[in-house]
Amino acid sequence: MSLAFGVAPPSPASCRTCGCARDSCAGCQAPAVCSNCVACCCDGAHQSWRRTRIANGIRVEYLSSAWMVVEALGSIGFGLLAGSFALLAFGGDSVVELVSGFAVLLHLRRDASAPEAHAGRTEPFTSALLFALIPTIGLGAVYSYATGLRPEGSPLGIAIAVGAVLAMPYLWFQKRRIGRETRCMPLSIDAVESVTCFFMSITLLGGLLAEYLFGLWWVDYLATGAILAFVTKEAVESYRELHDEGQAMASPRAPPEP
Repeated sequence: MSLAFGVAPPSPASCRTCGCARDSCAGCQAPAVCSNCVACCCDGAHQSWRRTRIANGIRVEYLSSAWMVVEALGSIGFGLLAGSFALLAFGGDSVVELVSGFAVLLHLRRDASAPEAHAGRTEPFTSALLFALIPTIGLGAVYSYATGLRPEGSPLGIAIAVGAVLAMPYLWFQKRRIGRETRCMPLSIDAVESVTCFFMSITLLGGLLAEYLFGLWWVDYLATGAILAFVTKEAVESYRELHDEGQAMASPRAPPEP
């Protein structure tokens, strides 16, 4: 009946080649051939949806990078002024996240304009940067303990920590959701770094407040140990996800029969 009135029949809810839904790539069954959805039979509506989601991801990464610049400069600057190792360590982490964000942003811009020819280099790079947080935090804590440095309760440092506590949950949620929907592994890994920064900011804020209000300098070491354990766990999980993604790319499942 619909054809008789000149109306095209509805298109299938998911691509018959890769299994991508109209508004999600989370269930993609053939990532090796699907790429950024221009190398398979995903229809125009799906490709338009993906371009829109990638554009949203780019905007989120620009916002994230802008905050990381503020966070890095503020933490390092106020840390130097106050002699606070906790702030300096947090600022160093922010620099690592900023570099990671630029790599993810470059990946997303390539995804939006061309096939993912460079994804194989970007994903290990962002994962390696996540692992880089481990010695950044661990060695810094050892140095702080060995030299007897204590965190300072800098009011400006506390303001930076409060800003991170407020900003990171939003950035984490947006990166995680867009990364899952578009199967963008670098963005998903960057989301892990954002949630890591959130927990670091909580512990930093607690340490700075404890030092500023009560003089409890040793709280900084407890917080650093908790951060190191969390970062190590998340880094290992991200590596496993990247390894599983690589296996899926190397051995894609056969597309379903039409």
